[in-house]
Amino acid sequence: MQQVMTKDEYKKYVDKKSPNSSLIRNIPKAFLVGGLICVVGQFFTNTFKGMGMEKDAVSSLTSIVMISLGILFTALNLYDDLGKFAGAGSIVPITGFANSIASPAMEYKSEGLVLGIGAKMFLIAGPVLVHGIGASIIVGIIYYLVTT
Repeated sequence: MQQVMTKDEYKKYVDKKSPNSSLIRNIPKAFLVGGLICVVGQFFTNTFKGMGMEKDAVSSLTSIVMISLGILFTALNLYDDLGKFAGAGSIVPITGFANSIASPAMEYKSEGLVLGIGAKMFLIAGPVLVHGIGASIIVGIIYYLVTT
């Protein structure tokens, strides 16, 4: 017969199994790494602006470069170490989103291009995309109804 845990017993079990984290150490690391990622992005933005490019081109190229860097760091197996060090500081910027798509794709590449990479690429990022697109549609409808 299976023994059922009470809520308090389950909470104690989870607390015992969960790693302890220090907010005093983790918050500055997240802020530092997230800030450095943003500084790199700003560097590319300023560089592209300095080359005389239009605002839309600058935004697009900066996004492409940052996504490419996120995928490169994932491919070199460096982004996981960055994530372990910085926590949320590494997952919030656009590079973290690129990592969340590239990482499962790399992990399942042995299953083939379609069933491996193609099917598993959006394993983590898929729900984010679905909720983001769904929310934007709802907001767009509300905006349309309010402004007409």
